[in-house]
Formats: sequence, C-alpha cells, structure tokens
Amino acid sequence: MSLVTALIHRRRDRLLGRLAREALALHGMEVPAACEIGPGLMVHHRGFGTVLHPYTTLGAGVTPYNGVTIGRADPWVPQEESAMRRVVVEDGAVLCAGAKVVCKAGVLTVGAGTVVGANAVLTRSTGPGEIWAGVPARKVGMRAGAWGPSPIPAQPIPHPPPERTHRTAPDRPDRG
Repeated sequence: MSLVTALIHRRRDRLLGRLAREALALHGMEVPAACEIGPGLMVHHRGFGTVLHPYTTLGAGVTPYNGVTIGRADPWVPQEESAMRRVVVEDGAVLCAGAKVVCKAGVLTVGAGTVVGANAVLTRSTGPGEIWAGVPARKVGMRAGAWGPSPIPAQPIPHPPPERTHRTAPDRPDRG
C-alpha cells in the first residue's frame, strides 16, 4: 500500500484524520472524509491534482490516475440546491490522467470495469466494461475479458497481399 493510499484510508480516523487530509493536500489531492472508498484503491503518480466531490463513492479496485476530477456540473449553485445527488464509480473502473466526471443531475454511475480516457469529460452514466473518450466523452469501445464480451470483428480482417519479390533481369552475355 502506498503512502497516498494509506492516507486516503486514514482520513476518517478520529485522531489522525485531519493530519491525513492535510498530508493529502500537500500531495495535491482533495479527498473529503465524506467520500466512500472501497478496498484495493490504486493511486498512481501520488494522485497529484486529483479532486473528489464529497458525494463520491469509489468501488473496490478503482484506479484514478493523476489529475482526475469527480464533481458537479453546476458548481455556481449552492450544494443544497444542486440537482446532483452522487457519483458512483463501480468496481475495477479506470479513470485515466486528467479525466473529468461531472454529474448534472441525480446519480451518475461509471460502470464496473469502465475506462474513462485521458482528458475525457464524462457527463452521463456508463455500462460495465465500456471505454469512453473525448470531450464530451463518447463510448468508443468495450473492454475484453471479464468486463464484457470480447470485441470479435463482424467480418474477418483481410490480410495484406504478399510482398512482391524483386525480379532481376536474366544474365546477359557480355557484349563486347
């Protein structure tokens, strides 16, 4: 368990909670005590620049890279008046560097095993094992393996034609 992960799990401790949150802030992470975080959290690059909204739930084995933001789409509205209720990131999801997950209204769910690409801005819920990228984020594929069906092409992939061999001219008798 890395130092950052240990601090995240100790941020609710009665005695060390405040110290853990301040140490996370020095690492550039904002993880409020109200966030619910499952076991097996994998933080890479010390999570620098990662910000989680207090109404965030991270499932087991979630991987947020640096610069991830999870929050509201209406930060100018007081929290009590916001239509956003919660962001739920299910087990095994991967939030790549710079990904933004912003909830407009209700509950936004990032499905189990979903990958949100680098610098993508996700504004709606996803299904399990999907791959999302872009601004705004769009579904660009499915993860193979345990998260969903294997992406088998509808038609066989054509093989490139064999390379042509270079033909040399037949030997000519010397003219001379």
